[in-house]
This record gives sequence, structure tokens and C-alpha cells, in this order.
Amino acid sequence: MQSKDNFLVAQFGRAVGLKGELKLNLHTDFPEQFKVGRVLSTNRGPLTIQNYNPKRNLIKIVGIDTPEDAKRITNAKVFSSKEETLKYCNLKKGQYFWFDLIGCSIVEDSEVLGVVSEIQRLPQGDYFLINTDEKLIQSGMAKSFLLPYLPHFVKNVDIEQKIITVSSAKDILEAS
Repeated sequence: MQSKDNFLVAQFGRAVGLKGELKLNLHTDFPEQFKVGRVLSTNRGPLTIQNYNPKRNLIKIVGIDTPEDAKRITNAKVFSSKEETLKYCNLKKGQYFWFDLIGCSIVEDSEVLGVVSEIQRLPQGDYFLINTDEKLIQSGMAKSFLLPYLPHFVKNVDIEQKIITVSSAKDILEAS
């Protein structure tokens, strides 16, 4: 259901209490985007936020007033467009949206190692999934590899030029 233009940001969990509140399972680092009155895009149609408690990750949707109502939208997926994300989410210095990082070239010592195809969130942290440059594949290297998104490896991110300068990534590629 996720398209190129929409990103999965949350999913409704189980019903909580007697007034139709739901557990909100976040798939985003920006819970501040769940503001009262915002109309959410979901795979069950548009739904409006009546209340959101970030400390307990509970959300109340307009018109969902009983546990039975809430159960009808349990497991619904919440999506956000790039425009909505830019509007509701504020980045700090050195932070980037995943959609800005995907498509960036990975460069080490002036050599293009590949392109970020997606970002995987694993228990140990976030990893770039990199599609290896064709020349390197032809020389016998893996078609793709994972690079931890850590300062030890990621030295500079230039969103305008779509270049991520890295260190020690070729070692990981060679070991893949």
C-alpha cells in the first residue's frame, strides 16, 4: 500500500479503554506530526485526530467512540506524503529525512561504491542498503551491502548534490 509518494509513519494497534482510543505503533522518529485536527491518510480512508497522547502512544480518532468502533480500524496503516512530512516535522542540524538519503551516491576516496536504495531499521540501528556500482559488481563484488548509519562510517551528507561521503565502507563491501 506504500507508494513512492507516501511513507508509512504509523499503524493503529489494539483498542484501549472504553472511549475508542487506540495504541499507535510509530514507524517514524517524529511523533509531533500527530496534531489534533490533522487528517490522516490511511488504508481505511481519511481519519481525523481528536486527541493524541505521545507519552502513552494513544490516539483518539473523531467518530471512533467505542472499543467496537476502534476495533474496526485496528491495524490500519497511516501514511504521510513528502509535503506533509516537511510541513509537520522539524529536523535538527545533522538530521535528514530518509527520502532525502535514498538515491544518494555513496562515495569513498572519490570512488562511487553505489547508491542508497533503502534504509533498514534494525535493532542495532539504522543501515543503508546500498546497490553496488555496476563496475564493482563486474569486478566480483556483491550486488548490494549494508552500511551502518554511524559517524564512524558516514563522514558527510550533501543532500543538494545527493552524495554521502563515507569511510571504511569499501572494506564492508569487500567482505560482503
